Amino acid sequence: MRWVLGAVVLLLVALVLESGLLAYSMYVLLALLLLSRVLARNWIGNLKATRHCEHATAEIGAKIPVSINLSNTGWLPVPWVLIEDLLPARVEGQRTPRLKVQGKRIQIRMIGAHRDVEIKYHLHPQMRGYYQIGPLVLESGDLFGLHRRFRVETEPHYLLVYPKIMPLQGYELASRRPIGEVRLTHRLYEDPTRIAGVRRYEAGDPLNRIHWRATARTGELHCKTYEPSTLTGATLLLDFHKAGYHDRGEPFRSELAVTTAASLANAIYEMGQQVGLVSNGRDAVDRIRLEGWQGDARTRQAAQQTGAMHEESQRLQPVVVETRRGVEQFHRIRETLARVEFTDGLTFSQLVIETTGRLPRDATVVAILPDVSVETALTLGNLHRQGFAVTAVLILLDDEQLEKGYGRLLAEGVRDVRHLRDEASLVMLCQQQVEHSTPYLMVTELV
Repeated sequence: MRWVLGAVVLLLVALVLESGLLAYSMYVLLALLLLSRVLARNWIGNLKATRHCEHATAEIGAKIPVSINLSNTGWLPVPWVLIEDLLPARVEGQRTPRLKVQGKRIQIRMIGAHRDVEIKYHLHPQMRGYYQIGPLVLESGDLFGLHRRFRVETEPHYLLVYPKIMPLQGYELASRRPIGEVRLTHRLYEDPTRIAGVRRYEAGDPLNRIHWRATARTGELHCKTYEPSTLTGATLLLDFHKAGYHDRGEPFRSELAVTTAASLANAIYEMGQQVGLVSNGRDAVDRIRLEGWQGDARTRQAAQQTGAMHEESQRLQPVVVETRRGVEQFHRIRETLARVEFTDGLTFSQLVIETTGRLPRDATVVAILPDVSVETALTLGNLHRQGFAVTAVLILLDDEQLEKGYGRLLAEGVRDVRHLRDEASLVMLCQQQVEHSTPYLMVTELV
């Protein structure tokens, strides 16, 4: 636009000064500007693209081929076009990339009339996640660099990479024992050595259940009720609040927390027991559904922002996978863990308050924590006092944090505390526990 205004001003000056050569030059420049604009719009408007990626899910370390076919449907050749298949900056731009790219996803090509070009590259997932591949951003313009046009082609493709699962020692099928001991609210099994109360006699009750002292005292037959006791899985509470994960330890601490949750869920599922997941993180699918992406871009920066994601989320709705049994339940938990992201919304204490009514009492509550604040310890202590069996798994704490965290949990009555220093120690998670006298020692349990 500035070139056009300048040419018009000079043309008016030439007409006032009656300078024919200057006026002729301005006519030529205006015609060139108009022709360049028309050609640039025509070139970018006749480009059509399609992306081919057959994989919707993958494991860490897999090789995912991606191919892009770009066609020129016009009768004029396109002298140059810059092609970029977008990836979120946090995926590839970190010191430890979550996705490694083999090949060139950014290229400059010349496309003849009614010709096609193909771009191929491979993605190698290094960490779990829900990744947006695309959209495709095209940039073209005239040969003089006077006009540039940008266009967003192809809808994004989404790749779900599952978290790693580590085999845990101590989950023998014969023992059928999860991390902690719990009490059932449903009377599936009864322990005759643990009397829960007395009730009136009902027809069909066996004689060995009659409580003779109560019968003698009241003059009516009364029977003993026994306290049900068995071990039936766990509900995993994953703290994914951004404040608990310092940038210095990322992304390793968060990935270890997710790997721990996935490994525990897998071990409990293989035992045929119920397992559930509750987290204060955000679901990447919900984020993409809310944010969406725009297909029209006026500048390259605006086009690139279509593939970006908001780094902050004040999500106040917890992610909940109800505690149940079955292979579908495990796959649902694994997919949820693959998509979970940091949030700035619910704290861990607010998460527990929000979801306590949905936690079954016949399953161990396993809290996976990056930090143990006073508020967090008090929250777990309240769960313990309400009758829940509580286990705390601490992720990569230094000695000072571990001592403070263990002391706070012990003060609230939470004694089953386990600490993970690296992924290798995850294998022994169910066999090692922080020793009661000092948090620096680990004791081995026979599970």
